[in-house]
Amino acid sequence: MYGLVARLTAARGRRAELAEILARCAPEMPGCISYVIAEDLADENNLWITEVWDHEQSHSAAVKMAVVQKAIEDARPMVAGFEKVATTRPIRGVK
Repeated sequence: MYGLVARLTAARGRRAELAEILARCAPEMPGCISYVIAEDLADENNLWITEVWDHEQSHSAAVKMAVVQKAIEDARPMVAGFEKVATTRPIRGVK
């Protein structure tokens, strides 16, 4: 498996709108096992994205999908910062 953890900083007051845009493409991504969008309790502008994929190739392919490219385009004006915090290899989980 393949995992990613990222922090997105939304433009002031746009975090909820950004989260909605990110969430709309998640069901369309083949190979995505888990895609969690979480609000940062310490910073009202930050979102944490935790992804689990069956393979790294599935993630790479999803980024090229039209629905994902559209979400990126729509979200771009709302993103004040992006940081890939960690790349992981998930080994256990709970459903």
